[in-house]
Amino acid sequence: MTDALKRLSDEGVAIWLDDLSRKRITSGNLAELIDQQHVVGVTTNPTIFQKAISQGDGYDQQLSDLAARKVTVEEAIRMITTADVRDAADILRPVFDATDGQDGRVSIEVDPRLAHDTKATVAEARQLAWLVDRPNTLIKIPATEAGLPAIAETIGNGISVNVTLIFSLERYRKVMDAFLTGLEKARERGLDLSKIHSVASFFVSRVDTEIDRRIDEMGTDEAKALRGKAGVANARLAYQAYEEVFSSDRWDALENAGANKQRPLWASTGVKDKAYKDTMYVEELVAPNTVNTMPEATLEATDDHGEIRGDAIRGTYEQARADLDALEKIGISYDEVVQVLEDEGVEKFEGSWNDLLKSTEAELQRLAPAEG
Repeated sequence: MTDALKRLSDEGVAIWLDDLSRKRITSGNLAELIDQQHVVGVTTNPTIFQKAISQGDGYDQQLSDLAARKVTVEEAIRMITTADVRDAADILRPVFDATDGQDGRVSIEVDPRLAHDTKATVAEARQLAWLVDRPNTLIKIPATEAGLPAIAETIGNGISVNVTLIFSLERYRKVMDAFLTGLEKARERGLDLSKIHSVASFFVSRVDTEIDRRIDEMGTDEAKALRGKAGVANARLAYQAYEEVFSSDRWDALENAGANKQRPLWASTGVKDKAYKDTMYVEELVAPNTVNTMPEATLEATDDHGEIRGDAIRGTYEQARADLDALEKIGISYDEVVQVLEDEGVEKFEGSWNDLLKSTEAELQRLAPAEG
């Protein structure tokens, strides 16, 4: 019986869980995953919180108190989500201390409705960092055009950031540039660069979902031969870009001042197509200094039958480029696909946020004290 998760960790891949709920915290499940399945971080998003709050009664006491105080639904969401993130951060604190701040991190996202407003995103990031008040928090900011300067400014304020919703290689390079700009601002402001951490969440399975849909519409054998190749190829080329940027003179100057590299984080690693092995986006993306944030089903599948064969990225760049070029040749536009995915990603998180508002409002009304 091989311990695939331990092997993955030994290869330099940090295993993070892409889920959080009050029940997971209070039942001891999160502590168990850290103890037994090598989980060293947690990511959240509006969809995860919407699901958590609408299921079960784990939030009833807090919601009842919030209803009695007649708080707004938006304030209620902030109180609930930051409480979960704070508690999860406390559970992960020993990992944070043991890894010198690299892992043991919990991510919380800025309001996705602010995705195209730089100033509001910076203000929200500052507010969330203050509300959670734990050194092992990462504030999630989407990599939209308006998000890029917000990332630089937030890093420049000394706040650690998880950059989310990255689909394209060009945008990823801009994200790394924003990170370096932020570190340069922080250095000018006299902040301790060694305390600032960041990950760049590069989405994987959604790329295959969109491209495979287009391939299936074409229906030719030439097109079908390219199914399921784009997501991994795109991520591998992202790692190549990461290696280039973090071996530059600009980076060396920051590293000498104490800065930490921004690690690539593989997001959206649950396999959506039953035709593919359910551990594909774990096994094919093993490389040093990366993070893989997995839904629990993917974590369990990897633990059960994952085959970790060492570094699966370096040495694959030529083939990865050929796979993406082959898609262009059959008429699938990479630029168009990644733009569609970014737009959809922001829309989905906005939709989940609106669902979260609705379900929280319904819960507040249900638990509101009788008048009189």
